[in-house]
Parts: sequence; C-alpha cells; structure tokens
Amino acid sequence: MVTEQEVEAVGQTLVDPRQPLQARFRALFTLRGLGGPVAISWISRAFDDDSALLKHELAYCLGQMQDRRAIPVLLDVLRDTRQEPMVRHEAGEALGAIGDPEVLEILKQYSTDPVVEVAETCQLAVRRLEWLQQQSGESVVQGPYLSVDPAPPAEERDLGQLREVLLDEARPLFDRYRAMFALRDTGGKEAALALAEGLRCGSALFRHEIGYVLGQMQHEAAVPQLAAALAQPTENPMVRHECAEALGAIARPACLAALRAHVADPERVVRESCEVALDMYEYETGSTFQYADGLERLRSPLS
Repeated sequence: MVTEQEVEAVGQTLVDPRQPLQARFRALFTLRGLGGPVAISWISRAFDDDSALLKHELAYCLGQMQDRRAIPVLLDVLRDTRQEPMVRHEAGEALGAIGDPEVLEILKQYSTDPVVEVAETCQLAVRRLEWLQQQSGESVVQGPYLSVDPAPPAEERDLGQLREVLLDEARPLFDRYRAMFALRDTGGKEAALALAEGLRCGSALFRHEIGYVLGQMQHEAAVPQLAAALAQPTENPMVRHECAEALGAIARPACLAALRAHVADPERVVRESCEVALDMYEYETGSTFQYADGLERLRSPLS
C-alpha cells in the first residue's frame, strides 16, 4: 500500500532541481506507474523546469497514463510557444495517446503550426483519433510492447513491403508510422536494420521516432546507426536525444562507449540524455528489479 506521504515524497524528488536528473527521471516513472490525480498534479508542476528533456518526458508519461485529467495541462504546454519544440511536440503526441476526441479540433488547429515537429505531431494525433473513431468501440489489440503509440501497426506482415512503405517519403507520415510499428512488433535483425535505415529520412520527427522504437526493440544490430546519429553534431537534438536513450536501453558495451563520448556534449538535451541513458544502461546490466524505483529508494534510503 502506498501512502499519500510516499507519493508526496516521490513528487518532491521530481520537482526538485537540486536532485540528480537520473533520480528525477526515476521519480517521474514511479509516479507514472502509480497514476491518479495526485501523481498527475506532481508531474504537471514540473513543466516550469528549465530542462527540455525532463519536460518532454513529463508529457510522454502523461500521455502513456491515458488519463483525461491530464488534458488541460497538456493543452497549456502545446499552446505555450515559449516551451521548446520537443516539449510542445510531446504534449501534442500525449493528447493523441489519451485518445479523447474532445481535443480533435485543437489538434487540427496546431497541425499547421510554424514549428514543423509540432505540426507533424498534431497531424499524426489527428489521424490516430480519427482511426480510433473508425474502430467504433472495438477493442484495440495490444501488441508485444506496452506503449501507447502515435499510430497503430500496419496489418501487413511482409518485411520487404513494410520497409518500402517506411522509407517512401512520398507516402503519408501516418502510413509510414504504421509500417514502423509493424516492423518493431515483428522484431528480429532484419526488421531492426530496416528501421535503422529510417535514420537517414528527411523528417526529424520521423527519425526521432525511429530512435525510440529501436530502443524498445533493444536489438544490437542497430547500435552502429544509433551511435552514428548520436555523434552527428548537425543532427536535430531531438533525434540525438532519442538515439542516446535507445543506446542506454540496448545496453551493449559499444553503447557505453558512445554514451560516454557525449556526456559533455555542448547540446544540453544530448548531454542530459546521455546521463539518463547511462543510468538506464546500469539498470539494464545490473540486478535492480525495476527502473521506476522511487518508492524503493524512499523505503530503503541507505541502499
């Protein structure tokens, strides 16, 4: 049983800028797992932080929780042009993940946002909400991953066909995302290598999502391409961030070298992503039961 005092203590860790970023991330994912209005309130309070990476993850977690009570704060973040593009983008994606049609018109409005990553995200969220409406109450099949994705996986299972759709930049982004998630769900080396080719495509939003799904797959075949994208200083920081976190999740020795090489990167979001990814690497290669260990840390502060 989790007490209110424990939830508050985890929340205090999240909103305290003096805490190490790794501890704040673990507190965030603990709150995501706990859920409920108190957890949402604590997560919402951290949107005035100066770390774009942390705020991006706040929005991601609120979307994954799929709780309508998070809609008002996510709308505020999407509308706030003072927020970094990667934060506004994640707020738009989170609104699509929650899946409530009440935000459809607002998402349509921001589908022409001057920030291309925000516009493309809202276009995808609109398509997802419209797709959900077309399912007319049918239960959406849950794939092998527990994430709520910005598009459902394509029904096609032929890897060659899926690769062709994925890399065809003339096709709608929603269709290419559907191919992306179908390749992820299929799994294996061939699918991972096909996805890794997407790191050369034109849309930064698309490349960033490729990094995310390769992190979910945790297939070491994609490590060279992820490390190359992370090492490219001219790459969009949002893409480099996602590639860093993917390397932390894959957690092979080559990943460690790539991450250590960029812990002092001049780009803050990349630098912080490498810090968090190294913490994830430690978790993946260690004996800790779970990453979201905010409650365990509270209950055994000496460990």
